Amino acid sequence: MKKFWIHAGTLIDGTGAEPKKNQAICVENGRVAAIEDFHGKNEEEWVDLSEMTVMPGMINCHVHSLSPVGISDEEENALTTMEKAWWGMKNAHDYIDSGVTFVRSLGSEKYYDLEMKKCIEEGKVVGPHMFCAGRVITMTGGHGWKSGLESDGVDECRKHARELLKHGVDLIKIMATGGVMTPGVEPGSAQLTMEEMKAAIDEAHKADRKTATHAQGTQGIKNALHAGIDSIEHGIFLDDECIDWMVEHGTYLVPTLAAPRCILDAGVEKGMKDYVLRKANLVVDAHIESFKKAYQRGVKIAMGTDAGTPYNFHNNSAFELELMVANGMKPMDAIVASTRNGADCIGVLKDYGTIEAGKVADIIAIEGDPLQDISCVRKVRTVYKAGEKLKG
Repeated sequence: MKKFWIHAGTLIDGTGAEPKKNQAICVENGRVAAIEDFHGKNEEEWVDLSEMTVMPGMINCHVHSLSPVGISDEEENALTTMEKAWWGMKNAHDYIDSGVTFVRSLGSEKYYDLEMKKCIEEGKVVGPHMFCAGRVITMTGGHGWKSGLESDGVDECRKHARELLKHGVDLIKIMATGGVMTPGVEPGSAQLTMEEMKAAIDEAHKADRKTATHAQGTQGIKNALHAGIDSIEHGIFLDDECIDWMVEHGTYLVPTLAAPRCILDAGVEKGMKDYVLRKANLVVDAHIESFKKAYQRGVKIAMGTDAGTPYNFHNNSAFELELMVANGMKPMDAIVASTRNGADCIGVLKDYGTIEAGKVADIIAIEGDPLQDISCVRKVRTVYKAGEKLKG
C-alpha cells in the first residue's frame, strides 16, 4: 500500500493524553509509521486535515450487526435471506459512515455475522473490522432463545461453547439474566447458573477467546463475575459487591445506555409493545445510577450501544457518548471508552484503539472540538480503515 502523510489540526490519540496541535501522521502499508510536529510538507503525498480534529476510529463493543432498525417485528420476521443480507451491508456501511471502524457483534441469527465479516475482509462489502460471537448461549426459554443455542446444564453449555468455537467465533456470549426484548422473562432474574457459565467461559479461555455476558439483574451479574466473565454488558442493577469485584479483577462494563433510552424515546407512537415499554421503564433509572457509580469507582468502561435493538440505529454510536457525558463522564474519558478501552475490552489493543506508531491506521477526522462539545463526534468528515480512505 502507498505511503502518505496526514496534517492534523488537532490530534486526540485515544490514550487519554492531552490533544496536540499541528501534527503530522505518516501512514505506510496500512499502519501508522510515525507521528511528529508539522513543520511543512515534504514532497510525499499529503492529506490536509488541518481544520479538523483527528482521532482513532471509534470501536463499538456491543452491536447486533445484521439486525434491521426502524421496521416492525412482523416485517423483520418476514425478511428473506437476501433482504437480511441487504440490511447487513447497509449496517456495515452505516458504521463506517459514522466513524466506527471496529465492532463487536454480540448475537446473530445462525452465523450470519461471521459471514458478513468474511465478506468485509474479502473486500466484497465496505464495513468495519468485526469480532463476532455468532449465536448466544442461553437457557431454554431464556433471553435471546429464538436465535441462540438453548443450553441446560454444565455439559450442554460446554458442548455449545465448543460448537461455537468450531464455527470460528471470535468470542463467546452468554446470557446471565433475562432482558427487555424477550417476552416472558424479566431483566432482574438470573438465568444460566454460575456453574453453567463457567463451563462455557473455561472453553473460551482455553481457546484464547474472550467472553461477554448479557447481565442486567444483580444476582446474574454476580454469577457471571464469579464464573470468570471478561465483560458485563448493560450492568443495570450493579451493587457495591459487583463493582468491587470488577475493579479488583479488571472486568469491563459495556453500559449500552442508548438501548432503553431509544425504546422509551420511540414509545407507543412508533409501535413499542407494552411489555417492552414496561421493562424499559423499569430499568432506565437504575441503569444510569449503576453507570455513574461504576465510573466514579474506577470500573473499566468501553463504549457499546446495543445497536439493532428498537430505534437504536447503527449510525448513531455518538448517542452513547452523549449519554455517558450527560451522566457524568468526562468527554476525554468517553473518547477513550470508544477507542483505547474498546480495543482493550475486545482484546486487540496491540494493533487498534489509539493513533500510535506501529498500530493499524484506523483514523477519523471530525469537525469541532469534542472535548468542549461531545456531539462533535457526529460530524465525521473523513474515515480511514487500515490506511484505506472510505469516506471524505
